Amino acid sequence: MSADFQVEPLALILIPAAAVAAPLLADRLLRWVAVPTVVFEIVLGVLIGPDVLGWTHADDLVGALSDFGLAMLMFLAGYEIDFAKLRGGPLKRAGAAWLVALVVALGVGAMVNRDPLNGAFAGLALTTTALGTILPILRDSGELPTPFGSLVMATGAVGEFGPIIAVAVLLSGNTPLRTAVILGAFAVITTTAVAYARRPRPSWMTRLIRRTLRTSGQFAIRTVILVLAVMVAAAIWLDLDMLLGAFTAGIVSHLLLADVPEAEEEVIEAKLEGIGFGFLVPVFFVVSGMNFDLAALLDQPGTLLLVPVFLVLLLAVRGLPAALLAPAGLGRHDRAALGLYGATALPLVVVITTIEVDAGHLPSSTAAALVGAGLLSVLLFPLLAQRLRGTVRRPAAVEGDRPRVNAESW
Repeated sequence: MSADFQVEPLALILIPAAAVAAPLLADRLLRWVAVPTVVFEIVLGVLIGPDVLGWTHADDLVGALSDFGLAMLMFLAGYEIDFAKLRGGPLKRAGAAWLVALVVALGVGAMVNRDPLNGAFAGLALTTTALGTILPILRDSGELPTPFGSLVMATGAVGEFGPIIAVAVLLSGNTPLRTAVILGAFAVITTTAVAYARRPRPSWMTRLIRRTLRTSGQFAIRTVILVLAVMVAAAIWLDLDMLLGAFTAGIVSHLLLADVPEAEEEVIEAKLEGIGFGFLVPVFFVVSGMNFDLAALLDQPGTLLLVPVFLVLLLAVRGLPAALLAPAGLGRHDRAALGLYGATALPLVVVITTIEVDAGHLPSSTAAALVGAGLLSVLLFPLLAQRLRGTVRRPAAVEGDRPRVNAESW
């Protein structure tokens, strides 16, 4: 191992241990309250991190694995999106809600910062939705295939994709012309990939997928990983955030495997989820907790008070428009739950605040308060949404006992 590549041996044990402990703790508490597993992953990360017990820190290897975990999280979020279900009402309403949130967030940011322009850019953090974070929560509660799940997915998709594009436009430091050229180039790459993915699969490919599905060949999984690598590399090469590439790779991979027989497709999805939710994604959430700058919050009481302020702003700026612009046929509790899911934010809050801090446009203490609000949103909002919906790990097979509104009519 190169001397320049730092490895903390204890981190290699404690992070997987935290990942194992998280679902155990969630399961033990289930009889009293349904707490998402990601909540325990983040809290355990804070606990073992430098600011509490100080048992370990994020070294080079752990940092790289965390980046892979974030990319895989965004990939799985993109993979789960079925545009055939989201087209029309859900996607239009989600887009309108996000645009309202964007205008309000930029205005709020400009008003609360000494430099209106930098404040407006920081306000982008209030427009994000952690689709990758709420995805496993929806899956575990059996909500993903329901009409309500489609609404949340549409809200989350726009809440991930919109801010990523806004970051590329507003925070990249490029001129408007260069930004337009870069986005145009990535759009061409994406369109080409989607067009190829939509083509019927040749028979030899289907045979090879089926033949290697349970062997060391794993052709389908290797192909998906290649798509992920190519799209992430393209985004980085074009000076865009890797999250855009990972998210797009998930969409392309879903289309690429559309013609695979259902039995094989289920096995492929299970393998991808195993790589993601079984390995890489928990690393990202545990490391996010480890990297949380708790000291910056506790050193200044005024900064600590900003956390609930930003939490309320997340709910007002992002969640309220999503709830108000929800379909008319949606019940009061479901509408509130949609707003809570929409206001759940973390990964892009970290990305945006990191860019702003590195550029010297945002104090690290304010960034910590924003990230702290994002952490609390992940801790609280999905839990409240599940309580409102009454979905405590209810299997999808028994969801027929609850009346549903037809998503296609929205």
